[in-house]
Amino acid sequence: MALTDTAIRLAKSGDTDRKLADEKGLYLLVTATGSKLWRLKYRIGGKEKKLALGAYPEIGLKDARGRRDEARKVAQAGSDPALAKREARIAKRIAAGNTFAVVAEEYIAKLEAEGRADVTIGKTRWLLGKLAPALGSRPVSEISPHELLSVLKASERAGHRETARRLRSFASRVFRYAVATARATVDPAQPLLGALIAPVAKHHAAITDPVELGGLLRAIEGYSGQPITKLAMQFTAHVFQRPGEVRQAEWSEIDFDKAVWTIPAARMKQRQPHRVPLSQQAISILGEARAVSGDGRFVFPKLGSLLKPMCENAINGALRRMDYGPDEMTAHGFRSTASSLLNESGKWSPDAIERALSHADGDQVRAAYHRGAHWPERVAMAQWWSDHLEALRNGAEVISFRQRI
Repeated sequence: MALTDTAIRLAKSGDTDRKLADEKGLYLLVTATGSKLWRLKYRIGGKEKKLALGAYPEIGLKDARGRRDEARKVAQAGSDPALAKREARIAKRIAAGNTFAVVAEEYIAKLEAEGRADVTIGKTRWLLGKLAPALGSRPVSEISPHELLSVLKASERAGHRETARRLRSFASRVFRYAVATARATVDPAQPLLGALIAPVAKHHAAITDPVELGGLLRAIEGYSGQPITKLAMQFTAHVFQRPGEVRQAEWSEIDFDKAVWTIPAARMKQRQPHRVPLSQQAISILGEARAVSGDGRFVFPKLGSLLKPMCENAINGALRRMDYGPDEMTAHGFRSTASSLLNESGKWSPDAIERALSHADGDQVRAAYHRGAHWPERVAMAQWWSDHLEALRNGAEVISFRQRI
């Protein structure tokens, strides 16, 4: 006789386990402890087996019968439903351990093991932080292009087009890594290449007029804010390296005897160590910085902590306090300033200027040669540039480097 909801609800436990039969092999096991467990008895290859279908009341009579019918179909097809259930449970556990966040963290660990720059790792983790709320807990193999696109479009609608572009690119790298490690079969970010609005290119504002540059240098000279920030601005103007490389400069990288600053590969955009010749003026600025920062690790430490480098926006903040807006001058703009005026001078080879700026060379053979080339010229150029800045700061008359006929 088939079970009823009332009979199940009223069933009491006894001294031993007992079975309440339903139909087609389904029965309710009422244990001595009071549990009510659904079980299915079936045969595979002439051998009797049992399958757990859940507990009452979480699984009611109707649902238990539905699960029974599904399992019987599997058994009638020649498969073992117990084995299929175990495999599904394993697959679910594997999927839970292969979420987008887990695979992304593994991918980032791979980048770290490959020696990628700290700044690259930091930006990558930032991108993961942006994607994690929506995709972090999702199995990487189940994320669809439509699901990813909705996340990217949200960033785009907020006005962050460049961020949306970078998020798609990072997600694509994670998915490709998942494919390569047998956790996914496709990269759902690849079809979205043309789905986002292209960001408008932004250039770092920079002063390239010599007279205006002289005014900026005088403003820096009279800066009344933190002394270490002033020195960082002056040093940046003389060596024209990337802001991140300057603010994270360490005393161990400075060779005062040889007047060379060697930036390690880990901090360089091109992941190659970069030597910077130091002019007399740059050495003098470092001497003043030493008096301010003492025996700390960083040349330009964070205010109140010698164990951390200067804040990322310290120089830009100082420029704003001197009334130089973001459309006039930026910390990165000192590189454009030097590039423009050094090239305009006609005194130095473009290759030497590019090497001084640590720009990449698309020709790998040529790049390998130029890593060691132009050093004497760069040493002379560094001193000339500092002398030129000093003259502009002092209000020297500006004349054209090239006479027009």
